[in-house]
Amino acid sequence: MADTSTPVWFITGCSTGFGRELAKLTLAKGWPTVMTARDKSRVADLAEGTENGLALDLDVTDAGQVAAAVKAAEDKFGRIDVLVNNAGYGYQAAIEEGEETEIRDMFDANVFGLFAITRAVLPGMRSRRRGNILNITSQAGFIGFPGSGYYAASKHAVEGFSDALAAEVAALGIKVTCVAPGPFRTDWAGRSLRQTANKIADYAETAGARMKATSSYSGQQPGDPVRAGQAMIRIVEDGNAPRHLVLGELAYDGVTAKLKERLGEIESLRELSLSADFPK
Repeated sequence: MADTSTPVWFITGCSTGFGRELAKLTLAKGWPTVMTARDKSRVADLAEGTENGLALDLDVTDAGQVAAAVKAAEDKFGRIDVLVNNAGYGYQAAIEEGEETEIRDMFDANVFGLFAITRAVLPGMRSRRRGNILNITSQAGFIGFPGSGYYAASKHAVEGFSDALAAEVAALGIKVTCVAPGPFRTDWAGRSLRQTANKIADYAETAGARMKATSSYSGQQPGDPVRAGQAMIRIVEDGNAPRHLVLGELAYDGVTAKLKERLGEIESLRELSLSADFPK
């Protein structure tokens, strides 16, 4: 069993990108780290030569694998202190172009899989009255870009879920943070992004243009995934993890502008909003 003075991290989706870079950082600190992927051979190299690493197969849409992975982590390290829900992928289409199977498959991974692994980890955190849950969302959790409506919807769902979860577990010593990155230099666009095969000409200048730009942007994104991992570690180490952590200048500017715009619109309609109540 791991030294109880060190946090045990459980990170989903570690084959590439944020998950892999974060796992490297936690292992370098000597922290016990559970690294999962649909095929654990893609993360096995991270666990080689260290007692602190555990590589596991995990498809978050498979209830049996979810239960088995959490049990294996707790059997080896005794507990899970930090859960990072990173597994997931993107699907782009104009709303009208969306394909039912693709939409549901993405929600199974991004939303229902995240729900399932969180439920599986919560009993241990609750019994110990401590823990951190980091849900990797996106700037799309705040902003619905053309061509990314279904992806944004999946991230909005995680935001709402996290609001409720935070309210339920705060008194139990468990902190919930949504980490919302902008564009980062991972292979997300090349490996973890699907695009519709349906093309409707009327959306070529909106959704179509954004899909084309996303595909060509890979490798040029301003965000550094290593620095993103360091930021996640910092908020956990600080002991007072925030409800939201937005990563990258583009995401910060976009999210803050969207929230100000939304608040301004709501406030401008105050009288109409209050008129919907029964008269006092």
